[in-house]
Amino acid sequence: MRVAVIDGQGGGIGKAIVEKLRKTFEDHIELIALGTNSLATSLMLKAGADQGATGENAIVYNVSKVDVILGPIGIIYANSLLGELTPLMAQAIAESPALKILIPLNKCKIVVAGVEYNKPLPSYIDDAIELVKVYHNDEEAPSK
Repeated sequence: MRVAVIDGQGGGIGKAIVEKLRKTFEDHIELIALGTNSLATSLMLKAGADQGATGENAIVYNVSKVDVILGPIGIIYANSLLGELTPLMAQAIAESPALKILIPLNKCKIVVAGVEYNKPLPSYIDDAIELVKVYHNDEEAPSK
């Protein structure tokens, strides 16, 4: 299974996701770090991603080649991450056939009904990793 983690700005969320995925799945999945900037990509690579690429073209090109995409909810929102995420990136991510597992952060002013509001970030990341496990094991997984 190929998993892309997308992040920008300081890369802290992506780093935390990659660390948790690597610890959970060890080498049983391929992890691709896709950063909107080189700092984010670098942190995700140091956290254990197998490969990394930076920028609009790298994100647009790779999101159609993975099974799962993880990142903050803003990655499907044009001009999010303080403008680092371009409209083309958001469109490519949203239209990718990959399963998108998004971390609900309030910075983008998007609130998802049915999701516990204002949980600590590590709890949201744990929830995301559990969803990847379900998808990886094909047990009641969302449609591939």
